[in-house]
Amino acid sequence: MTKKIFMTRRIPARAEEMFREMGYQVTVSEKDGVLTRDELKEALAETPYDAVASLLTDAIDADMISAMPESVKIIANYAVGYNNIDVAKAHECGIAVTNTPEVLTDTVAEHTVALLLTVASRIAEGDRLIREGKFVGWEPMLLLGTDIKGKTLGLIGAGRIGFEVANILHKGFGMKVIYCDMKENDALKSSCNAGYFSRHEEVLKEADVVSIHVPLLPSTHHLINGERLALMKKSAILINTSRGPVVDEVALAQALKAGTIRG
Repeated sequence: MTKKIFMTRRIPARAEEMFREMGYQVTVSEKDGVLTRDELKEALAETPYDAVASLLTDAIDADMISAMPESVKIIANYAVGYNNIDVAKAHECGIAVTNTPEVLTDTVAEHTVALLLTVASRIAEGDRLIREGKFVGWEPMLLLGTDIKGKTLGLIGAGRIGFEVANILHKGFGMKVIYCDMKENDALKSSCNAGYFSRHEEVLKEADVVSIHVPLLPSTHHLINGERLALMKKSAILINTSRGPVVDEVALAQALKAGTIRG
C-alpha cells in the first residue's frame, strides 16, 4: 500500500519530487500560510496519512498529536529545532519525531556574517533611504558605518555554527575571537586562537560584536535581557541567528532606542 505524507507548507520542489520518486503519495496544504489548529486537525482527519512533514510554525502539541489519526507513525520537522513538537506525547502515541540537524550549519554561519555586515555598514538603512526617495546626494557623515577588521567577536555558544562564524570572521576579517560555552572548545582555540570565558557577562563586556548560537531551552529563554544588554559596549553589535526568544525583544528595542548598543 502506498504511504501517504501530508506537508503543512510548500517546501522546495525537489524535496517533494524525491518523495514521489520513492513512491510516496504527497499532499501539500493548499493554504499559502500557516495552518490554524482547526485547519490542521481537519486536514489530517481527511486521509489516513502515514507521515506529517511539519515546520517550526506548526504547533504540534499534545492536543494536536492526540487528534492525529492512528495511521500517523512519524512527524518529520523541516527544521533543526523541534520545540514546536511535544516529543514526549508523540513517543507515548508511538509516533517517531525527526529533525534536520547539521544541514544548515554553513548557511546559517554565512547568514550571520551577512547580517553583521548589513548592520556594520548600515546597508538596510541606505536601502530604505533610497526607496523612500530621501537620498539627495553624498555627504561625508551620511550613514557612517564601522569596520569590523581587527575588532573582537564574542560568541555566546561555540557549537558547529558558532565555530564556522568564528572561522569566517577570524580568517577573513582578522577579528579576535572570544567565546562562552559550557566547556572549552579545543578546535576553536586551535583554529582561531579563541579566548574562553566561563561567564556570558565577560564576553558581553569585551566584545565589539556579540553573536548568539545557543539552543532554545528554559535556561536560555531571554538569556540576553536588559541587564545583560547594559553590559555591552555602546558601539557593540548584537547578532542572533539562534532562536528568537533567546533575546528579550522588548529589552532589545529599548536598548536600541536608548543607544545602549549600536545595532
